[in-house]
Amino acid sequence: MRELTYFVAVSLDGYIAGPHGEFDAFAVAGDHAAPIWDRYRGTAPTQLAESAGLPIEGCPFDTVLMGWNTYAVGLPALPSPYSHLRQIIFTREHSSPPGSQEVQFTSADPREVIGELKSQPGDGIWLCGGGQLAARLRPDIDRLALKVQPVMFGSGIRLFGDTGYAPDRWRLENMQSFASGVCLAEYSRG
Repeated sequence: MRELTYFVAVSLDGYIAGPHGEFDAFAVAGDHAAPIWDRYRGTAPTQLAESAGLPIEGCPFDTVLMGWNTYAVGLPALPSPYSHLRQIIFTREHSSPPGSQEVQFTSADPREVIGELKSQPGDGIWLCGGGQLAARLRPDIDRLALKVQPVMFGSGIRLFGDTGYAPDRWRLENMQSFASGVCLAEYSRG
């Protein structure tokens, strides 16, 4: 069965973005960039990867899931940000923008969609964000791959939105730290 991996950058205090979706405080460059890219190649927007000469072959995922706010970060320049992957955007309020023919927009229950995707053959499924979608899919997430960044936001969009107290046990599979202060922490459901 296919696995759902929540692969995302997160601040020390558990935020994936600032109050208005800002993520510019996250370190993009540094000694962490190449090793993380090698492990999770194909997770940069297609146009960015191509212009930077980053290979997308060998991507562990063939599908990416996003909430509207995560998707909208690239608009209007990138209406199909991950054209090398199947792209599914969850939204109840927005219609597809021009140039997004390769993108599937849905208002369906995310848990039903992920159940269907997991039952189909294919590679891994990447949950790109955001926090509210992650909160909804929390019971279905098989792996966490957290790029823990050496910064605190104080407020913003939480890793799992506002889910309330509901402990889950996870098993640390790999921890890699870098001189940049970034750590890649990989967990599986324990």
